[in-house]
Amino acid sequence: MVEGRKKAEGRILVVEDEHIVAMGIKKMLKNLGYMVTGVASSGDDAISKAESTFPDVVLMDIMLKGEMDGVEAAGKIKERFGIPVVYLTAYSDNNILERAKRTEPFGYIIKPFDENDLYCNIEVALQRYRKEKGKL
Repeated sequence: MVEGRKKAEGRILVVEDEHIVAMGIKKMLKNLGYMVTGVASSGDDAISKAESTFPDVVLMDIMLKGEMDGVEAAGKIKERFGIPVVYLTAYSDNNILERAKRTEPFGYIIKPFDENDLYCNIEVALQRYRKEKGKL
């Protein structure tokens, strides 16, 4: 945790199909003070866990194993539950970015990233979400 930073608060669902990467993200989030509500490795799993764990934010990898990629899963999560999504991706080509933008993400983080990138993006997403929901 960075000196002088307030302890983070928020419930985060991690969607990442590479187990080692997912565990690294989970550890970073816990170090920052966030509560990790779950880790999902597919789009269907992400939707199911979003429904059952009520996270404040979903960190969504764009490239997932299975039939549904992260962009499609994020769109369904936003539509069904209104939960904000922050994308995590190693891919930044224009086609993916354009598809992702249509789901109105609350952030877009390019891998590799550090704890500070994660913290800043999540805090901005939480602030925006709370403001939109009239909780500020």
